[in-house]
Amino acid sequence: MNNYLDSIQTPSVLIDMEKVKSNLCKIEKISEKYSVKIRPHIKTHKMIEFAKMQMMYGAEGITCAKISEAEVMAKGGIDDIFIAYPIIGDEKIDRVLQLNQILKRLIVGIDSAYGAKALANKAASLNQIVEVRLEVDTGAKRTGVSFDDVVELALEIKKYKNLNLTGIYTFKSLIFNNEPTKDAKLAGKEEGQLLEKIRRKLEQADVNIEEISAGSSPTGEAVASTNLVSEIRPGTNIFNDYMLVKEGVCKEEDIAAYIVATVVSTPNESYAVIDGGNKAISTDMVLNVAPYYHDTYAKVVGRDDLIIRRLNEEHGIIESKTGKTNLKIGEKILLYPGHVCTTINLYNNLYIVENDMVRKEKIDARGMLY
Repeated sequence: MNNYLDSIQTPSVLIDMEKVKSNLCKIEKISEKYSVKIRPHIKTHKMIEFAKMQMMYGAEGITCAKISEAEVMAKGGIDDIFIAYPIIGDEKIDRVLQLNQILKRLIVGIDSAYGAKALANKAASLNQIVEVRLEVDTGAKRTGVSFDDVVELALEIKKYKNLNLTGIYTFKSLIFNNEPTKDAKLAGKEEGQLLEKIRRKLEQADVNIEEISAGSSPTGEAVASTNLVSEIRPGTNIFNDYMLVKEGVCKEEDIAAYIVATVVSTPNESYAVIDGGNKAISTDMVLNVAPYYHDTYAKVVGRDDLIIRRLNEEHGIIESKTGKTNLKIGEKILLYPGHVCTTINLYNNLYIVENDMVRKEKIDARGMLY
């Protein structure tokens, strides 16, 4: 990878396409092994090119968090999209209904009676039927209706003839028994079991669910192996990152995304400064907190002795555990992102290495916040 660094401006993101293909093959094999559909979350890459690759490697459709992301993907030719986020506000509902007219399939997430009523009333005024999924909370404590309230909300949704409730979905990640865990298999198994319990509860109330959607990158294979879900929605796994390495989901050699930075200052032998600060390196991976006790925001490739614990806007401070960084001004280095999704979101463009060539590409859905 170092052979390509001279042609890359820093700080930048660099993607190894061969590793991307390998990662996509792995998730496709999981899909085939457990007869589960794949609907990857494009929040990781935000690019039409990679979304189309995911479709080529077996994905039935894609998942988005924002309507604007879905609009970009629709313009790029993706016609099967799940917006896994509550749609609240008249302007957002109008845009969803516009997408609903042009896509082959659009699915919308709902987790409140308020959201259901607003979407149903607007859809009725336009004589549209919208496919929806009910989001349930299985431990992450984000959006999602509670287990106790799931039947009541499902029955409320079923009252609206302009809403077609076809499934339930959740985001749980590495949570077991409502607490963070290092055991992805345990978390995934519980995820599948909780959703099956909810499905049975709905069935008893005469609410029949066709699809059960679950599984982030950490729990995707584990929840698929329960044979209790119909679909998984991994996102990060297309690139992988250092967080997934620490979680035991992948190895460093599986990471397809790098941050390229240049050493710009070495005021002291114990630390060096790179041109990537918190505008280039994500800081949402909390350091020194259980259960993983991360000690760096990004991993310097090939240098276990170096850590990044301090970032200013334009300055990244690399410290040495041994007291000497041995880094030189002008040296370009590679970093594994701590969290790749939020790292990609910091950039307008990235570089791709493929077939011994480097090309610069726009991140299509960059800045799509609403």
